[in-house]
Amino acid sequence: MSKTTVAAVQMVSSPHVEENLETARRLVGEAAAGGASLVTLPEYWPIMGMADTDKVARAEAPGSGPIQDFLAGLAREHGIWLIGGTLPLRSADAGKVLNTTLVHDPQGRHVGRYDKIHLFGFNKGSESYDEARTIVPGATVGSFEAPFGRVGMSICYDLRFPELFRAMGDCTLIVVPAAFTHTTGLAHWEVLLRARAIENQCYVLAAAQGGLHPNGRRTFGHSMLIDPWGEVKAVLAEGEGVVSGEIDAAYLARVRESLPALKHRKM
Repeated sequence: MSKTTVAAVQMVSSPHVEENLETARRLVGEAAAGGASLVTLPEYWPIMGMADTDKVARAEAPGSGPIQDFLAGLAREHGIWLIGGTLPLRSADAGKVLNTTLVHDPQGRHVGRYDKIHLFGFNKGSESYDEARTIVPGATVGSFEAPFGRVGMSICYDLRFPELFRAMGDCTLIVVPAAFTHTTGLAHWEVLLRARAIENQCYVLAAAQGGLHPNGRRTFGHSMLIDPWGEVKAVLAEGEGVVSGEIDAAYLARVRESLPALKHRKM
């Protein structure tokens, strides 16, 4: 079968983990009911705290914890590949976490992991962010093999570093769980996503936070699926919801055959 339905969940997460778990349960269920066999959650979906340190208090040890158990159970319940946005995992540095994507297969088994490499920093007017205060950067490129091909993993700010996407190799799909600010998202989100799809000649599935959060932060939303030619196939501007569409292996092959840019690389 050359076509596979995939979906991105968009949330407006709160500081309350249990509340966010129930929202994720509902929206992932909606995506699965719509025929998606692979679903991705957004960055920070379990907790968008009132302070950056709130996620440190809810960090889990790798392989054990209520958030990880929830993801495994949800993948198993719906029989889907579930890409768990990001959750905070404990690091060796006191007071800091790893911002981690975990992947579970349809049996609920943990089959992939990626720790965010590039940490966001931004200062403009009243807006200021510095993820390095509470997050330890990862060091390893992440990907896993799905039935339809390789899936590359990135997280939010990684989107600005095309060399990471090249290092993933030949991907059918690249996922981008994110919590882009409204300011940077309005300027750069779609153009960067489309560029990554075009230059890697693959599908890109972006799951975003999208709205005004209790902590006052406004995220951009616009979760979307983009095809290998750079066309936006589905998008959700703001608010909770699901974006879904098809990964068409035959179409991907035609794009690469008609414009064999990946074969023309010199470095």
